[in-house]
Amino acid sequence: MSHPELDVLIRAMSRLPGLGPRSARRAVIHLLKHRDTQLGPLIEAMTRVSSALSPCPICHNMDTRSPCSICTDPRRNLRQLCVVEDIADLWALERAQNFRGKFHVLGGTLSAMDGVQPDDLNISTLVGRVRKGETDEVIIALSATVEGQTTAHYVADQLAGFDVSVTGLAHGVPLGGELDYLDDGTLTQAMKARRPLNERT
Repeated sequence: MSHPELDVLIRAMSRLPGLGPRSARRAVIHLLKHRDTQLGPLIEAMTRVSSALSPCPICHNMDTRSPCSICTDPRRNLRQLCVVEDIADLWALERAQNFRGKFHVLGGTLSAMDGVQPDDLNISTLVGRVRKGETDEVIIALSATVEGQTTAHYVADQLAGFDVSVTGLAHGVPLGGELDYLDDGTLTQAMKARRPLNERT
């Protein structure tokens, strides 16, 4: 027997990555069976996250402070800026602990099929950061998918007029690979073996 409240919850959960309608239904049933030990704490944790975290106005990371802890960390290398597709990729690179520069989250990749245009991404704020002249190298660390590489070349073209080196991840990232699913060793190798995407003007 179906209930409108459950249908709304199942539809909402089915929109999460990796969950379809059936998986969402199983997850909802599981949470209802364990409402005291899992559903309650989950609701509490999600409420805290929703109220405590906000997007960083500089890099578009999510943090409890604004600007975020990465942007305000004086130990970071201001001259290196790593561009990633999403926050999950930023966290993956942070987990690998091989990059100590700053980050910029685009918020997605260009996709004609999904109607994602340059204005839908955080590209203009990236250009604005580079325009300040504080950056020597922009590392475009996007996934090795068609959309990721299309976006990487578009971003490189937007930065072509600046005195900045634009590099991209190289060895270790398989074709079609997404950063969030790669192990720390692969990410470390990819960061060390980055390649030029443009030349200094």
